[in-house]
Amino acid sequence: MASPRRSTSCPPRVAELTVLIAARNEAERIGETVRALRSELGDAEILVVDGASTDGTAEAAEEAGAVVLRLEERGKGEALSMGERMAAPGPLLLCDADLRGSLAPLSEGDADLRVAAFTRRVGGGFGVAKRVARELIHLRTGFTAREPLSGQRRLSERARAACFPLAPGFGCEVRMTIDALRAGLSVEEVDVDLDHRATGRDVAGFAHRGRQLLDAVLAAGPLAVNHRGKRLPLVGWLAGVRPDPAVGAVAAIGLADDLWSGQERGIRAHLAAGGTTGVLKLVGIPLVALLRTRSLSGALLVAGSANLLNQLDTKPGRALKAYIGAAFALDAPLGLAVLLLPYDLRERVMLGDAGSNALGALLGFKSVDRIRGRGRWAAVAGVVALNIVGERRSLGELIERMPGLSQVDRMGRI
Repeated sequence: MASPRRSTSCPPRVAELTVLIAARNEAERIGETVRALRSELGDAEILVVDGASTDGTAEAAEEAGAVVLRLEERGKGEALSMGERMAAPGPLLLCDADLRGSLAPLSEGDADLRVAAFTRRVGGGFGVAKRVARELIHLRTGFTAREPLSGQRRLSERARAACFPLAPGFGCEVRMTIDALRAGLSVEEVDVDLDHRATGRDVAGFAHRGRQLLDAVLAAGPLAVNHRGKRLPLVGWLAGVRPDPAVGAVAAIGLADDLWSGQERGIRAHLAAGGTTGVLKLVGIPLVALLRTRSLSGALLVAGSANLLNQLDTKPGRALKAYIGAAFALDAPLGLAVLLLPYDLRERVMLGDAGSNALGALLGFKSVDRIRGRGRWAAVAGVVALNIVGERRSLGELIERMPGLSQVDRMGRI
C-alpha cells in the first residue's frame, strides 16, 4: 500500500488540476477513460486508485498513462481519500472509471463544488437510493440535489479541505455535498452529456444500490476519524436504544463528546481545560448511575466501567472484544456487539464515545445487579485501578505487549 502522503524537502508544487479515479475490476474501460481525460485535460495529473482489482485494472490504467496507487482494500470513499493524500495541492476532479464524455463544463464556473448532472439516463433501478440520498442532503443542509450520487465532481482547494477525508464506501458523494454546504461553500450542479455503465434491474444491480443506500444513510450521520486517518460512521449510539433509560442517557452524553469534543485527552486534561464535553461525561455519567442504582458504590462501578471501555476503544474491535468477554461472565446482552464487531474490525464503522460509554455502563449496571457488599467495593477498586493505569499509561499499549492477549487483540483486524 502506498505511503499516506508525498514527502519532500522542497515546498509542494500546486497542480493546476489533479484527476482522481477510484477503480475496481474496470480493466475493460479504464484505459479508454484515462486516454480520453489525457487528451481533454492536457497536463493534468491522473491518479487511479486500484481497489484490490483482480482483472488487470492497474496495468491497463498505467499503460494509458495514469499514475496508479494500489489499495489493498475495497471502498470508493477510502480509495479517493488515499488518492487525495497522494495528490499535489490544488483543485481536484473526481470521475468514475467507466466514464465516456467530456467533463469540460465542470471547469467553467466559480462554484467550490461543481457536480455533473447527466443529461441522459441509461439503465438504473427505481430511484430509491437517489431519492433517499436527496432527502438526506436536504435534511442536513436545506439544499435539494438533482444528482446526489453523481461521482463526477470538481472541487476547489477550499472544498477539498472541507470534504476530505471522505466518508467510506458509496456514501462519499452524499457526505461531500453535506460537508461543502455546511462549510458555507458554493455548490452547483451542471448539466453534462456523459455516459457510463449503469447497473441494471437484476440481483447485482439491486445489491449495488442497496450498498449505496446503506452507505449514504451512514455517511449522513455523525462521523469521526480513526487512528489511521479514515473517516468512519459513528454507530455506537445504537447501544443506547434499549429499555433502560439510564443506558440511553449515558449514550447521549457520550454522543455529545463525539460531536463536540476538543483536543483534550484524559481526565486530567479535561479538568485543566474546564468546560469540555469530557467534564460533562465526568459529571453526567456518575450522576446518571447514582440516580439509577441509588448507591455510591454502584455509581462508581458504572462510571468506572464506562470510562474503562472508552479507554480501550483505541483500535478496531478492541472495546467490543472486551465487552463480549465480560458480557459472558455478567450475562449482559451480546446481540449488538456481535453484530458490530466484524464491521468495527474491518474499519467500516466506529463505536465512538457513545458506544463505548454505553456498553461499559451496561456492564457496570449488570455488575451492580450481581455483586453486593464488600465484593462490589472490591470490583470498584479494581475498575478504578485500571482507570488510573490507563490515565498514566495507555491500556492499549500494555495489551499489545502482552503475549497471548496481543494476539487476541489483533485477531480479525485488517
